[in-house]
Amino acid sequence: MSKQTVVILDFGGQYSQLIARRVREQSVYCELLPRTASKDRVMSLSPRAIILTGGPSSVNAADAPKLPDWLLSAGVPVLGICYGAQALAHALGGEVERAPAGEYGKRDISYGQSALFEGVSKRSVCWMSHADSVKRLPDGFKVTAATMSCPFAAFENVQKNIYGVQFHPEVAHTRQGGLILRNFLYNVCGCTGDWTMKSFVQEMQRSLGEKLSGKKVLCALSGGVDSAVAASMLHSVCGDNLVCIFVDHGLLRKDEAAEVMRVFKDERGMNLTKVDARARFLGRLKGVTEPEQKRKIIGEEFIRVFEEQARAIGAVDYLVQGTIYPDVIESGTGDSAVIKSHHNVGGLPSVVDFKEIIEPLRDLFKDEVRKAGFELGLPASIVMRQPFPGPGLAIRIVGEVTGEKIAILQEADHIFREEIALNGLDEEIWQYFAVLTGARSVGVMGDRRTYDYTLALRAVTSVDGMTADWARIPYPVLEKISGRIVNEAGHINRIVYDITAKPPATIEWE
Repeated sequence: MSKQTVVILDFGGQYSQLIARRVREQSVYCELLPRTASKDRVMSLSPRAIILTGGPSSVNAADAPKLPDWLLSAGVPVLGICYGAQALAHALGGEVERAPAGEYGKRDISYGQSALFEGVSKRSVCWMSHADSVKRLPDGFKVTAATMSCPFAAFENVQKNIYGVQFHPEVAHTRQGGLILRNFLYNVCGCTGDWTMKSFVQEMQRSLGEKLSGKKVLCALSGGVDSAVAASMLHSVCGDNLVCIFVDHGLLRKDEAAEVMRVFKDERGMNLTKVDARARFLGRLKGVTEPEQKRKIIGEEFIRVFEEQARAIGAVDYLVQGTIYPDVIESGTGDSAVIKSHHNVGGLPSVVDFKEIIEPLRDLFKDEVRKAGFELGLPASIVMRQPFPGPGLAIRIVGEVTGEKIAILQEADHIFREEIALNGLDEEIWQYFAVLTGARSVGVMGDRRTYDYTLALRAVTSVDGMTADWARIPYPVLEKISGRIVNEAGHINRIVYDITAKPPATIEWE
């Protein structure tokens, strides 16, 4: 499918993924690439524009990330954000210096005349996060926005099609930040908004049909949103040649294995086989406490089970997974750190016994996956299911995973989710679950001393999982949840509630 594309070069900023998400929200396709991506790689995408992200470095440092030497002659509009803006100013002959005081958080800002700020309130609020700032603009540039302590909060050279903003329009705290990005994409770059889920689904079905016609395909179906949408997309083009495998690794939520089989096999009629691998996975996880090692073990075991099933079926060349874009990004890209290896990306073994792994949703964020699911005709009960990690409860048990701990957590998590639903909070909270921490503490129950586990409750609001805020669950609801878990789950004598946003935390604990 020919589509207009914007390339985002990642300088290691904490909001890099969010920039990509905000561009997609404007119906413009984009790809986030490391700043070291080659000219051939970038230009092969025929970009309508290049956006430079923020980053933790100072442009004056000896080891500071530099602009690609081909960038300024690429012939496309360039927008630098935060460090990206400083790098542009520095490379073009301006001056950047350590500010007398850094700017962090909300700041009042005044906007001037610019295509970027068309329709934007002249006086507003933006989000700053920087220690350095531009002291002198390059020749030929003009200032277009300022704050009390940042005289060059935005600048541009229209003739060169180069724009810089010191603030972060991608962050929700910047009022009308979405409009600023839209103005860049539509007013400056001439984008028309041709990135829609309907066109994506149609093109993906067409290309998959051509590639997989007459071929047997194995699909890893966990029952979650991503794998359900991927399986439905493949089922529409492969028919009976699609064999779905559901691996019960023993790390699912309470009663979830039975629910998956009922929904997808009995109700939707998919060719679905359940593999009972509970003992196998638990054996591999015995004695393992490090989160990354857990993820990699689980990722490898998933693949080995699928390989065995493929050999049993015979002549299966392709494995389908529900990998999505945040999985790829968080598993590491360029200057950005590896946040955690997702079991279906960084957790894969180096050698797999398939001709190819097919990932039809690899370029989509979570909310885009949901839109694709509706385009495919899936019911809301499937499309709007809560996200659940492939490694399951293994990464919600801090420390070694044991059968006893799984049983305790399954019951506690079930009570938490049940009470959230009973109180009508399940539609406003994006994700909620329990974590069995490694901490044990002294308690008293029935006039007797206990020494049992501390359970953490986690509930967040979000759109796409890239950023999240902790949910403000009413105290009476939390009180009811706490009382039920302590009395019904067993071996838990203390409940804590996680009130950390993402960033700095991730949604999952491991």
